[in-house]
Amino acid sequence: MTENSKHSLNTTPESPRPSKIPKTQGVSDQEGEEEGDNQLEESSMSKNPRTQRYLVAIEYIGTRFSGSQQQPNCRTVVGALEEAFHKFIGQPVSIFCSSRTDAGVHALSNVCHVDVERISKRKPGEVLPPHDPSVVRKAVNHFLQKNDGDISVIDVRCVPNDFHARYKAQERTYFYRLLSGSEPLSIFERERAWHVPEKLDLHAMQEACKILVGHHDFSSFRAAGCQAKSPIRTLEELNVSEVPPTPYFPSITEKEQNNSSIEDFHACSSKPEIDPVINSFSNSDDMVESDSKTDPTFGMRRRHRCYVITACARSFLYHQVRLLVGVLKCAGTGELTTSDVERILNAKSVTAASPMAPACGLYLGRVKYDLP
Repeated sequence: MTENSKHSLNTTPESPRPSKIPKTQGVSDQEGEEEGDNQLEESSMSKNPRTQRYLVAIEYIGTRFSGSQQQPNCRTVVGALEEAFHKFIGQPVSIFCSSRTDAGVHALSNVCHVDVERISKRKPGEVLPPHDPSVVRKAVNHFLQKNDGDISVIDVRCVPNDFHARYKAQERTYFYRLLSGSEPLSIFERERAWHVPEKLDLHAMQEACKILVGHHDFSSFRAAGCQAKSPIRTLEELNVSEVPPTPYFPSITEKEQNNSSIEDFHACSSKPEIDPVINSFSNSDDMVESDSKTDPTFGMRRRHRCYVITACARSFLYHQVRLLVGVLKCAGTGELTTSDVERILNAKSVTAASPMAPACGLYLGRVKYDLP
């Protein structure tokens, strides 16, 4: 991962970035239409009529991966998958991902394709009917779980041999998690979100989203190593919402409050501005220190406020989402006004943008296809 120190924020001491994961050179954590793509597309077309192309959806925790793309002497998502497929079918394969992710970036659902020729082990050279997708999923997961267990196949489908996981994608959705509050980050959340000690103004962040969503020249949100031919992109969706922090285990009192709020919510004719369940959460900054002799909450961790930024587009520029999040975070803390956000967008230079958000909070959420 190529990082520009002028545009990258370090995470807090509670969530240090992995120290021994090498950087990926020239690989984007967002999709970009780069030079040479047509040649890559042609080279990935299966010319063997005896092979079956599978579309494979995977989830992974990106913390211990050096990104998704294959690299020498590095642990990568594609490398782990290719190794598992090799053990399954007994011959090497090539994996092509729909979206490239950097070291530390997670995926709830990334998609790739792979061509498999099923050869009989009893009669070498004899080609057998293709494996059922359910068999592929079970077998590949068997070998993946024998290693670190931080990657898993969640779905498999047979597709035509000219179906390309990257170029057939119609839309990509990314999520970014921020945890706001002065309380140190829980060990369950480390490397899973960006810890922002300051309070965040949700309304200010939502107003900033209104400026950035739509069809724009996103040169201000394009890292220096981007090889895309054009900075023009269309953000179909960009919004911020507050959600329950995870893992979340409600107390008896909270469950009673939540159930009461939900009943009141359904009895109302109009939806309140904030989800009633969210209203019951307490910001860590609003809570006072407990006295173990009188306070029944002693020993219970104070929760952070959790915000999720959602970005949807057909394709993204190099580091576009993380640069967008950096600006939205600054809008939430009051460092930037909506006028500042508009100025940054119109500047068409990455030097005008706020520091880039760290990789640990970014999740590739979904890749959408018109499947045959």
